[in-house]
Amino acid sequence: MPLKRLETYVVEHGQKAFRARQLFAWIQERGARSFEEMTDLSKSLRQFLSTEAALSAIAPKGAHHSPDGTVKLTFDLHDGAVVESVVIPADGRVTLCVSSQVGCAMGCQFCRTATMGFVRNLSSSEIVDQVAWAKQIWESHTGSHLSNIVFMGMGEPLRNYDNVVEALQVLLDPIGLNLSKRRITVSTSGVVPILERFGGEELDVNIAISLNATTDAVRDELMPVNQKWNLAELLGALRRYPLKPNRRITFEYVMLAGVNDSDNDAKRLVKLLHGLPSKVNLIPWNPFAGARFERPDRAQIVHFKERLLAANVNVTIRESRGTEELAACGQLGEPSKAAAWREQHRDSRRRGLEQG
Repeated sequence: MPLKRLETYVVEHGQKAFRARQLFAWIQERGARSFEEMTDLSKSLRQFLSTEAALSAIAPKGAHHSPDGTVKLTFDLHDGAVVESVVIPADGRVTLCVSSQVGCAMGCQFCRTATMGFVRNLSSSEIVDQVAWAKQIWESHTGSHLSNIVFMGMGEPLRNYDNVVEALQVLLDPIGLNLSKRRITVSTSGVVPILERFGGEELDVNIAISLNATTDAVRDELMPVNQKWNLAELLGALRRYPLKPNRRITFEYVMLAGVNDSDNDAKRLVKLLHGLPSKVNLIPWNPFAGARFERPDRAQIVHFKERLLAANVNVTIRESRGTEELAACGQLGEPSKAAAWREQHRDSRRRGLEQG
């Protein structure tokens, strides 16, 4: 919980307010896993906390390692639900992708999480604990540090507004993890009124928009949110968004063969983003069982990128990471169904090697 709420808690239980700062530092900065570790607290207070409070809202369940170094972490929640996070080492940094909900109600057709439907919001503690556990697990095994946090896992962060904002406050607190605002990104499908509210929070973290289409007709089909707040409304809100100097809005563009990868799409994308400080991430679609899409071939993705570069758009291709473990962008979902996918994927790879 945020420091202010922790202060209220300790005072209500007869302790001095400064104890909250000690507790907060032990939990968030030092990663304590038991109250007995907190040696600057009195024995009686440690015993009381051990009886009345819990240090973690989630419990590590499993770690699934992909050949490219990506690790998908699964966590048990108190009500039997399971949530996933992904650690992605690439390009000299280590990014943690965290979830904000169990399931998702947004219904994006290209995303596996949508097939779960919405189960529930995560609490701020359940969000922060994904970071704390991932940090401990990753650093103890590799010696390297998490450098970036992205809210791009399961769920729509802005549909869990209060808990996401509270989690960000904890992650940014100088007494705790003290993460850099420039190294945290919150992604949204485009819930316009809540996006405008988020801009007024003065959290100053990065914003990413899941765009994925250049016409309302296609975006309506791919992303039902567009039927409520269309491209004009979304882009209008982004032009009003209070960006700090030298900051950009990231636009995520999942590439779907024959759906949004044409030259005309590239032209329209340039026009849509004209005048916006922006960066485009082209994301080759990542497959999952039962999906009706296909990924464009590499040449088409590169061609699309070159069309954007020619128009002076800042654009990169986000390479797929963790596909073998259903850990790539758009592949998170019900862990119970992932084992069959992994085995099927490994069989396909074996056949490919044997044929090669």
